[in-house]
Amino acid sequence: MNDLAALGAYGELTEPATLKIQRLLPGPIERVWDYLTQTELRRRWLASGDMPAQPGESFELVWRNDALTDPPGARPEGFSDEHRMESRVVAIEPPRRLVITWGVQSEVEFRLEPQGAEVLLTVIHRRVPDRDVLLNVSAGWHAHIDVLAAQLSGQAPKPHWDNWVRLRSEYDARLPA
Repeated sequence: MNDLAALGAYGELTEPATLKIQRLLPGPIERVWDYLTQTELRRRWLASGDMPAQPGESFELVWRNDALTDPPGARPEGFSDEHRMESRVVAIEPPRRLVITWGVQSEVEFRLEPQGAEVLLTVIHRRVPDRDVLLNVSAGWHAHIDVLAAQLSGQAPKPHWDNWVRLRSEYDARLPA
């Protein structure tokens, strides 16, 4: 996606098991960085968890998606009210780049680049194990970044779960089988 005007659009596969999604967010870059790294800010759009500031250190991410929006929307069957995942900081270069493990197999890279008064957020999720997980993380990143964009803009985000369900269906139609 080179067209910055289209950055509110969908993520794309850059390789068969790699999703890339970009979004222009209100700056400054340090504020967006804080939303990536500080647990109290990150829990508002993604997951809580005290993130270490050094590569190689582990931490736990804790999702409570029902608390992201009011109302939260209808949680899909099979999803619990809380999800936990061990992660590890792979690389950290404040305020521009953060790489973490995503469970035992995947890795997620966050890149921040100033674009005038805005910040280009690039999320690259590598080594997605299968198509079902790919659909979940594609819809997940898109929906969570929607919440982040609303938070940074001072707007109320749309119900998270309803947005996620809609996006998962749309990614199912968009991404190759």
